[in-house]
Amino acid sequence: MDFATALGLFSGLFLLIWAIEMGGSVGTFWNPPSVMIVLGGTLAGTLINYPLQKVVGVVRVLKNAFFTKMKEPTEIIQILVSFAEKARREGLLALEAEAETIDDKFLQKGIQLVVDGTDPELVRSILETDLTFLEDRHKSGQAIFETMGLLAPAFGMMGTLIGLIQMLGAIDQPEQIGPGMATALITTFYGTLFANLIFNPIAGKLRVRTSEEVLLREVMIEGILSIQAGENPRIVEEKMKVFLAPRLRDNIHSRREARSAGGL
Repeated sequence: MDFATALGLFSGLFLLIWAIEMGGSVGTFWNPPSVMIVLGGTLAGTLINYPLQKVVGVVRVLKNAFFTKMKEPTEIIQILVSFAEKARREGLLALEAEAETIDDKFLQKGIQLVVDGTDPELVRSILETDLTFLEDRHKSGQAIFETMGLLAPAFGMMGTLIGLIQMLGAIDQPEQIGPGMATALITTFYGTLFANLIFNPIAGKLRVRTSEEVLLREVMIEGILSIQAGENPRIVEEKMKVFLAPRLRDNIHSRREARSAGGL
């Protein structure tokens, strides 16, 4: 799992439980009816809002976002520069064997299109269409979690109303007032907790991951087209480096100098 996500989730839960324990018992905050109202209502509202296929598909989006380690842009640039050097020495067909060893499907597709002699404009069109649909899939996942983040507090308030109605309906039975008040207050707590510690942060993380992956794909497209055009490897590198922050550009420059010094 992504380290920052795991750290944020577990540290948030730990500090919350610790704070509760300092003032009482965690068991006081466990209320199954409240959980059923918030999670059940949120899931039901989400299923009404989105097709079942999209809701089920969000699991795959989560897996890709949190459990799949993406390559760094600097690493991709180094790979593509090495491809440019090989293509310059041996021709584009020499990259066919290299394409089979690439573990990134997008990059593999781009190199294979170049090796097959596909028109540069068509290569760009195919790769950019692929990129567009990747963004759409990720945005769909983001929208689902944003919806859940909106619904959870609303169902928390609904649980509060249910608890108050139960409490007022049993005003002449003092033993029923306590459970009714607990449901009323704890359901609001659950709605706020799920929305602000799980659903909204996951939507935000998906946004960040989408931006990172789009940037990586744009670097690949630029590098692939530059290789196809037969440009000098140094020019290929410079064209891809414009997508990076200055600090990352300096890292690539330092690595190149170290590699050159090692070669000497």
